[in-house]
Amino acid sequence: MPPRPIIPWSVVLSVLVTISSLAGLLDSRVYDRETENWTIQAWGQDLGNLVAVVVLLIAAVRYRSGSHRAGLVWLGTLMYLIYAFIVYAMAVHLNYLFLVYVAVLGLSAWAVIFHVSDVRDRTTAYPPGRPRTVAAWVLILTGVLFAALWLGELVPALVTGSVPAGLTEAGLIVNPIHVIDLSVVLPGFIISGVAALQNRDYGLFWVAPWLTFSVLMGTSIVAAMTLMLVSGVGDSLPPAVLVSLIVVASLVALAGYLRAFGGDRDPATVGE
Repeated sequence: MPPRPIIPWSVVLSVLVTISSLAGLLDSRVYDRETENWTIQAWGQDLGNLVAVVVLLIAAVRYRSGSHRAGLVWLGTLMYLIYAFIVYAMAVHLNYLFLVYVAVLGLSAWAVIFHVSDVRDRTTAYPPGRPRTVAAWVLILTGVLFAALWLGELVPALVTGSVPAGLTEAGLIVNPIHVIDLSVVLPGFIISGVAALQNRDYGLFWVAPWLTFSVLMGTSIVAAMTLMLVSGVGDSLPPAVLVSLIVVASLVALAGYLRAFGGDRDPATVGE
């Protein structure tokens, strides 16, 4: 069986994430020094975090019961929390939730470090054929699309010495989302997708966690864009539709990939 601390660790994380999200949504003091644009984006992230809490707890219970598929989803949810709370900790003005942000970031990161080997060891075989191909291409195309969007915004600004409009609207010096995406997340999508197409174990292993991440992150972005649309802040309908399509594609690819694993099996029984 997976290690016992998985459940209490996940519960503590879920409590802290729920506290920070509800405070952000209900207490105006939390984001009172942010621009309207950045506040709405934070609200969208808060809503997405509440979805992530549900996924984390369900995945933790099923993983503790021996489901290797749930372990992959659990790992991807932790990766989403690491991403989200880097942004909170680094790009939101200091407020009374700061240590909560840091705690969630630390607990999520150490959970991945402590348990990634265990999750990988329990994943004894990977799906063949179409589920693998579809999942890999969804990751690759998502990575390429967002890299093109961010570079299309950043490169002209860097060449001309101007400030991207998105930074001005959010009131930021540098957007941490650009940093994390271009340095870690999008290369992770593309490398894992290409490796999966080449039938490499490391790519096949990371496909499901990255797709889980994509679904949760996309859900947060859609929530933020919907709030912007309702508030009349910018023209967020086209990107909201695009990201919604990515969420659906990622969810379908993830479901197909996990389903193709077949039944959960103990590694010790493989080959019997």
